[in-house]
Amino acid sequence: MKRFLRLLKYLVPYKWYVVQNVLYNIMGAFFALFSFVMVIPFLRVLFGNQQIVMEPMEFQFSTEYVMHTLNFYIGKIMSSHDAAGALILVSILVVIFSLLKNGFIFAANFMLAPIRAFLVRDIRNDIYRKVLKLPLSYYTEARKGDVIARISNDVQEIEASILSSLQMLFRDPITIIIYMVILFSMSAKLTLFALLVLPLTGILIGRIGKSLRKTTFRGQQRLGELLALLEETLGGLRIIKAFNGEEQMKERFFSTNNRFALLIRKVVRRRYLASPISELLATFALMVILAYGGSLVLGGSNEMDGESLILFLMIFSQIIPPAKSISTAWINVQKGMASVDRVDQLLLADDKIVEKPDAVEAEFFNDSIEFRNVSFKYNKENVLKDISFTIKKGQTIALVGKSGSGKSTMVDLLPRFMDTGQGEIYIDGIAVRDFSLKSLRSLMGMVSQQSILFNDSFRNNIAFGLSEGAELELIINAAKVANAHDFIMENEKGYEAGVGEAGGKLSGGQKQRISIARAVLANPPILILDEATSALDTESERLVQDAIIKLMQKRTSIVIAHRLSTIKHADLILVIDEGKIVERGTHEELISKEKGLYHKLHALQMF
Repeated sequence: MKRFLRLLKYLVPYKWYVVQNVLYNIMGAFFALFSFVMVIPFLRVLFGNQQIVMEPMEFQFSTEYVMHTLNFYIGKIMSSHDAAGALILVSILVVIFSLLKNGFIFAANFMLAPIRAFLVRDIRNDIYRKVLKLPLSYYTEARKGDVIARISNDVQEIEASILSSLQMLFRDPITIIIYMVILFSMSAKLTLFALLVLPLTGILIGRIGKSLRKTTFRGQQRLGELLALLEETLGGLRIIKAFNGEEQMKERFFSTNNRFALLIRKVVRRRYLASPISELLATFALMVILAYGGSLVLGGSNEMDGESLILFLMIFSQIIPPAKSISTAWINVQKGMASVDRVDQLLLADDKIVEKPDAVEAEFFNDSIEFRNVSFKYNKENVLKDISFTIKKGQTIALVGKSGSGKSTMVDLLPRFMDTGQGEIYIDGIAVRDFSLKSLRSLMGMVSQQSILFNDSFRNNIAFGLSEGAELELIINAAKVANAHDFIMENEKGYEAGVGEAGGKLSGGQKQRISIARAVLANPPILILDEATSALDTESERLVQDAIIKLMQKRTSIVIAHRLSTIKHADLILVIDEGKIVERGTHEELISKEKGLYHKLHALQMF
């Protein structure tokens, strides 16, 4: 229930829509009630039992006033015309009341439409905002397909199951309350008897809903697994085909899909069970009430006559559909709450990377970067262990070592993609935790080992992240530095041409050069190069490496490199092994240590 109430907080910005919806539903219920009240004078006129009332009654909020007023006007018509004229009047009033009832119901639903549409939009915005905010370490365990399932299918399930029930939530309880007030005014004894019978439906439907929620939650997890498997298939299609893995992947997908289908079958069957059970119990309740009410009439009770019993049953029968709708809505809410639980797992995930309220704005980089006794672990085992070093402004530092030694993790800590477990990183003597995230990251430009491009134009990919964009001339200059201008201009649209999804229209070397052009245009004082030339062919590597060397001359650079030939001119080389700095020095100093790890790596590459 707490999570359902937390979901309703999204209604706050649309409270006036809610208020109008409730008011229109109240008006609709009243006019629906008036339509049924007209049954008694219709029957009395038809069977010649209509009372002739000659004096109007002072206004009061009661059924007695409504019936007295109706009798007064019908009596006037009957005295001046005849019974047929009175029947025509009653029929016209029924049509007018029905028109008003349906008009107010439409108005209520009209106000509900933006609530449903915008509430789903707000939930998706919050999830996407959270996806961007969570640290990179979160996605080492979470599967992309499961995250996609939560922002797509789970949110859609919330819209279909819970938000579709808002109509019932805002309308049906109001209708039931108004009708129950009228029924109590007609016969308190018969109404209390009816209230003893109705809870049977609610108890049974509630038990069905509770089991449905658990089954639906497992079904949504299965769908997440299915989408994760599909995402892996699309990403690894080349390898699947190359190693004849089609049958293996088909078996995995079909098996997961079959388990998902079996769960959905169970969910659908239980949803279908709710409606016939509630209808059967409602019919049973109506017959029991009819029998008891009939005994009151036949027993000569002054509390109710035959026409009043018919009206009572008609009004009570109109309580059954909204009561049934509420039970159906409860089933849908329980089904949708499984999706709310999954969305909450993402929305309530620990951000870890928290910006301080009094964060410092990092406007310039003036002196140095210092890693002081830094350690970090993803799960239990430390990936980095007691790392300490200092980079002076304008220096180039290189990180070398075997794959998995912790080099990329080390540079990810500097822009706070993740936070250190122990120790601290300082820029100009201020801990990076004390800077605002945006200003901290604006000091840095990054070219990663994997070229990340977006399904957009060359121009927008190179100018990505610049809030005010960039002039085309600056973009062209950056592309020329990265040796990307020539192949961009080979396209008919030039810089406005699209690169395809994830840069799919480009070769690996071309994608990397666009990434380098992006870093050149950003013009940051600190440059992070994570194997920036690894995807380039020999000719492009030479041209881009020359451009990078020129670019690094006026910047503080951290370079991760496997090709040791690219870092000979670094001011300091750190050799990382199993999360520790095992050697440090210049290229010449490290080469001279014949038993050192750097000497070994260099020898392996050279020979």
